[in-house]
Amino acid sequence: MQPPQKNYLKKGPHIVVVGGGTGLSVLLRGLKEYTSNITAIVSVTDDGGSSGKLRGQLGILPPGDLRNCLVALADTEPAMEKLFSYRFTQGEELAGHNLGNLLIAAMTDLTGSFEAAINEVGKVLAIRGKVVPATYANLVLGAELADGSMAMGESAISQSSQRIKRVFLEPAVCEPALKAIEAIGEADVIVLGPGSLYTSIIPNLLIPGMREAIKQARGLKIYVCNVMTQAGETKGYTAGDHLAALYEHSVQGLVDYMIVNSQKIPSHYEKRYAAEGAQLVQIDRERIAQMGVKLLQMPLIQENNYIRHNSQKLAALLLRLIFTPYLFGERKRLNNLQKEG
Repeated sequence: MQPPQKNYLKKGPHIVVVGGGTGLSVLLRGLKEYTSNITAIVSVTDDGGSSGKLRGQLGILPPGDLRNCLVALADTEPAMEKLFSYRFTQGEELAGHNLGNLLIAAMTDLTGSFEAAINEVGKVLAIRGKVVPATYANLVLGAELADGSMAMGESAISQSSQRIKRVFLEPAVCEPALKAIEAIGEADVIVLGPGSLYTSIIPNLLIPGMREAIKQARGLKIYVCNVMTQAGETKGYTAGDHLAALYEHSVQGLVDYMIVNSQKIPSHYEKRYAAEGAQLVQIDRERIAQMGVKLLQMPLIQENNYIRHNSQKLAALLLRLIFTPYLFGERKRLNNLQKEG
């Protein structure tokens, strides 16, 4: 499927993507070539790096993941994208800060509203779609670990060597962003991931009302599993383990489809990731089928400095999944997509 011309983007399907981190921005770069009716719902529990500093010093929501999504959806000059992504390496106060984060913080001060700041920065970047935080509440992500101890804060959870039993929010009672709930209700398709399972995807589902809105929405629900396991979060996890954790923190039957990469990685990548405690996610088909989810496995890898999803392949697959006619039947529909891959 070839991307349509820009003048058709406004007629494209309404797509909601839920997550955070690098994975979400990778998907958005591909989707914006097919539609401008995109809403990225972004987690707001980041407490590390530049985002963590600005959150602690200014009391604003962590801007980093939101900035990544804004830049990914940008329809502007490449120089502007590079500017928003620039990270200072010198200066006692500036070192480690991202310019885009600072601009969002400055716009928040100028407008008096974090929501208005995100909207204004979106206009500057001429984004194709919308970017909204999952909530405007100041949340801390916590985790109960396998040894019974607790880790508080997203960065502490990611650095832990213990297996995660569950994650939770403090405070547990908070309001989801109204625009996020509205977008979910209007969506033709709702995509969870890709992204860190426990620190980017699940935190959104813990916000009261969010998983209920997704479950009740008319749109197709799709979970995109990560290509690689993640040390400190999902070490040794199969695709079925990812889905089970998602369900344990939300509700059974939340998704209709699960997309998993089927492409092998070169041996030098395999050795490199193994040294970091990560590996290619293995596909346990029968377990996924037992959970009532339709599995779609395709070669989706982009080889760069890191193994990531190929944004164009992933976006094209999602669009084919949306538009392949239902009249041929579900099994034939899936078989055709597998053959195309």
